Amino acid sequence: MSQGVLRASRVFVTGLKVQAEIGVHKHEIGRVQPLVVDVELEVPTVASDRLAETVNYETILAAAQAVAAEGHLHLVETFAHRLASRCLADPRVSQARIRVTKPLALEPHAVGAGVEIVIGRG
Repeated sequence: MSQGVLRASRVFVTGLKVQAEIGVHKHEIGRVQPLVVDVELEVPTVASDRLAETVNYETILAAAQAVAAEGHLHLVETFAHRLASRCLADPRVSQARIRVTKPLALEPHAVGAGVEIVIGRG
């Protein structure tokens, strides 16, 4: 069997539910509301069966929960950038794609609204 040369893999978590104090409107201040977060991290490909040699999904969950626990944020963009920074703190991560959806933002007119950012090492 022929093996190709792989240089990177993408570790991802989709549909991560986080409760956060977020928003700029008066009715959002001091109120917790749901966010749905998708995270995709580009990491080196490893031909190993050891969890320690890749990014653990639970680390991504913990990072998102930690950002939410920091206190009130005005914008989902801020949440996304803070989460990307936490993910990029792992030196194996070369790029982070973070998508944050705020399901209640335009309810009942839309399922959600949000932002997607892509940040890489420069």
